[in-house]
Amino acid sequence: MSNQPHTTRADPRNDPAAATRVTWPDLAVTIAIAIVLYLIGILLLLQVPQEDTVVAGLAQFAVSGLAPLGAVLLTLAVRKRKLAHFGITRVAPKWLAIAFVIGLGVVAMNIGITSLVSATTDAADVQADYQSAATSGVAGFVGAVLLGAILTPIGEEFLFRGVVFTLLTRYGVWIAVILSAAIFALSHGVNLATPVAFVVGVSAALLMNKTKSVWPGVVVHAVNNASSTIISVIYFQLS
Repeated sequence: MSNQPHTTRADPRNDPAAATRVTWPDLAVTIAIAIVLYLIGILLLLQVPQEDTVVAGLAQFAVSGLAPLGAVLLTLAVRKRKLAHFGITRVAPKWLAIAFVIGLGVVAMNIGITSLVSATTDAADVQADYQSAATSGVAGFVGAVLLGAILTPIGEEFLFRGVVFTLLTRYGVWIAVILSAAIFALSHGVNLATPVAFVVGVSAALLMNKTKSVWPGVVVHAVNNASSTIISVIYFQLS
């Protein structure tokens, strides 16, 4: 009989570290649910008359926020995960203030990047319906702010930072920052919004890494989206 000590391989299901981090099955479930919700949203969008750009814009905002938000919340329930696993946790108020300032910097970069890209390429502007909603009157403006500058940032940050970035950190912080930001940017398609979305993604991911919370990223995202809505209204009033 061997005198070597008997060892057993640890069961991942009993690994405390594994139980507190986002896993590939978590991502798979989230993406599957998100696809279903996006498809449902698209089917509903197709029912909106093409000439009704205001309703179309608000509906697009709603889908872009509700689909990822619903996917993450349903994953939390199905996978029996805690909110903190996905970075949905409190953060010190100072980080929200810092995020707001960073958001203003992103807005300045947004204006510069968009101006440069639109002047040097023929990249498409996919914000037309959103702008129509924001400039349609008080109700449209309020709807654009609530859906585009609050709901959408929450839903997208829960998905792209709370799930995707957190999962990728196991391969290194900078890989997670760049790759999650690139995935986020490309999810918007290749257009005028792509480079701006990448900057927002990098900023939000770095804040997520520092604070372990999605909320500073939500603030950066919200400031950028709100600025787009406000700028659209100002431009419409001056033109």
